Amino acid sequence: MNTLIYISGLGILSLLAEIFNARKIIVPITIIGLLAILGFNISTYNHLGTYYNNMIIVDKFSVAFSSLFIVITIFLVALSHEFYKDQKTKISDYVGIKVFLLAGTVAMVSFGNLSMFFLGIEVLSISLYILAASNRLNLKSNEAGMKYFLMGSFASGIILFGICLIYGATGSFDLNVIQHVTNTQAYPQWYFIGIVFLIIGMLFKIATVPFHFWAPDVYEGAPALTTATMSSLAKIVAMATLYKLVTVLLPTQPYSIQLIIVCVAIASMVLGNVMALRQNNVKRMFAFSGISHAGFMVSTLLLMSNAANTLLYYASAYAVAGIAFFAVVMYVTKDKENETIDSFNGFGKSHPLLAGIITASLLSMAGIPILSGFFAKFFLLNQLVHTGWIVLVIVAIISSIISVGYYFKIILAMYTKDIEQTLPKVPVMYQIVAVVALILNITLGLFPNVVLNLLG
Repeated sequence: MNTLIYISGLGILSLLAEIFNARKIIVPITIIGLLAILGFNISTYNHLGTYYNNMIIVDKFSVAFSSLFIVITIFLVALSHEFYKDQKTKISDYVGIKVFLLAGTVAMVSFGNLSMFFLGIEVLSISLYILAASNRLNLKSNEAGMKYFLMGSFASGIILFGICLIYGATGSFDLNVIQHVTNTQAYPQWYFIGIVFLIIGMLFKIATVPFHFWAPDVYEGAPALTTATMSSLAKIVAMATLYKLVTVLLPTQPYSIQLIIVCVAIASMVLGNVMALRQNNVKRMFAFSGISHAGFMVSTLLLMSNAANTLLYYASAYAVAGIAFFAVVMYVTKDKENETIDSFNGFGKSHPLLAGIITASLLSMAGIPILSGFFAKFFLLNQLVHTGWIVLVIVAIISSIISVGYYFKIILAMYTKDIEQTLPKVPVMYQIVAVVALILNITLGLFPNVVLNLLG
């Protein structure tokens, strides 16, 4: 609970810093604060409990995922100063929103009450609506913000209706009470319908098929740093929350739910990868790539054991690869109207370090060893084989092979094409974030048990 309070306090502090004309130190102070909060959050790993009448639950699941979210936010805040320095809006606004967004993510994996879950998802969603439309002089950004707001509000309404049905069936928002009621008596049919509504709403937040239509347009129109936030932080927190909801509210999955999960996973993998092959815009390509990875992460709901560890590892591998990728993309596509693959022509010759980082990140997402993305897919598919979902595994392998095609479009552009224009000097912070994210990626690949054993 204290982690959530400290994050909220840090968000307020970042806003107050502007009033005291301390905008130059907002980013370093926020990073230092987040590092301190990360250390405190990790220290609670052996001091678990519940707070405020079970509104907040501090367990290994919430501590592990909250720590991951804090690390990702540190990267995002570190990139903020350089990215927003030409914006007329004060940087404290952007940093403050990102910190409050983090508070929403922590609430979403720590909730013990459905009202706290809904509060967390709304804090996250409203922050993303604002960030998507933050470039107010850009029509694409305005369109992205409006599309995301309309579709996101509709999804939030579905989630809220599902919560109402669950409350009507059990008489409580508290997870412990709901579990007790469903374990001791036959629950009405609308309890199951409520869970279906919850799943539908969360699948929209994760951007899986058939609730993915908003993602390519929003990813393309939003500022690159916001796209990085949505593709890494927002996607994995929604997936972690869906996992918690399904495992707590539906500990024994009926075959119908499993069938829905399989269909969503297969459709997301196939459509995401096939559509990504047709894209020339880097952010649209990454949107469809994210849809395919969402299909992989949704598959963890089918695992009988060790599913939380597998999801945590896959989310970590995907997030650090995405952060490294976007740290370079933001530099290459700065001040350009269209973030096309042609922007990377000759990049390997002019910037070999950054080109190597983006190559490693793309290979990780494609599932190439020794990078963590390979082991994430390997551990997941190995468990799915033992669970009996052979068809899903075959589709996943074919999808991974297809993904190599569009990832290599960028790699080939960097190393086989001629340089079309001279880029300005690389900001130091972009290089630091990209290098650190790559080191984390390789470390996760070499020492996967560090993450795989966190949740027991």
